[in-house]
Amino acid sequence: MNINLIVILGPTASGKTALAVQLAKVLGSEIISADSRQVYRGMDMGTGKDLSEYCVEGVAIPCHLIDIVDPDADFSVFDYQQCFFRCFTEISSRGVLPLLVGGTGLYLESVLQGYRMCEVPENPALRNEFATESMEALVRRFLTLHPRPHNKSDLLDRSRLIRAIEIVEQSRHEHVGPPPPRIEALVVGGRWERRLLRQRITARLRQRLAAGMVEEVRALRASGVSWERLHYFGLEYRYIGLYLQGILDYQTMFETLNTKIHQFAKRQETWFRRMERNGTVIHWLDGADHDSLRKIIENNVPTVQG
Repeated sequence: MNINLIVILGPTASGKTALAVQLAKVLGSEIISADSRQVYRGMDMGTGKDLSEYCVEGVAIPCHLIDIVDPDADFSVFDYQQCFFRCFTEISSRGVLPLLVGGTGLYLESVLQGYRMCEVPENPALRNEFATESMEALVRRFLTLHPRPHNKSDLLDRSRLIRAIEIVEQSRHEHVGPPPPRIEALVVGGRWERRLLRQRITARLRQRLAAGMVEEVRALRASGVSWERLHYFGLEYRYIGLYLQGILDYQTMFETLNTKIHQFAKRQETWFRRMERNGTVIHWLDGADHDSLRKIIENNVPTVQG
């Protein structure tokens, strides 16, 4: 294959960013993020942006699709895919090899499998019809149309659920847009022995809380982000939000959040295994092994051999 994209994926706290920026420096590459929460401005520590990592030995590594929308904006898989294709095309046109880096399986698959989706405008008549519908009724309607949704978080937020129904309703009657650009990807995954990954997750959570993650959530709330919206973002924003509302004490918040992040990492690993079963070849690294990554690249991307 003529590789035109390198993908570095893995569960949370697996060291993806550190691997990617080192590789980007060697290859002169630019990074495209594949993280569903890092697109939002003001959500830094809770999403693990680690922006300081994008500078290696004084060299700034360009990174795209981070901090592109406000927290109150809806951002769908379709939006991500379109943003990715624009970034990919522009970077590639300059003769630069892009690196796609992240752990959001749905975003990764939308690119690697070339999901065919169409742009759907808001439907005022449909929205008026839904105005008095309960969440339970809206969920039933959506699941009738789309029994196996890719993104189950749409079922938790009323505005996103209505938007999802709009998209499914219209997509049934319209042709999808033009074909996506051709992607020939080399996919590399970082994985850790379960005990070590749990240790890394817990240590990182403690570090981020000490660095001011509670204050970050408090600032988002003060800026007008609702408790409901924070709950929708999940994990750090949900449980720190419950702590700030006085629903959880600090220790319970920490222990619950720590457990939930461990469970999230397991779900990510399950998604990656499903990707493999569906035909995506993933070259796995044990831990954040830069030397092994470099060997995989040299063996599969002729332009960087030697």
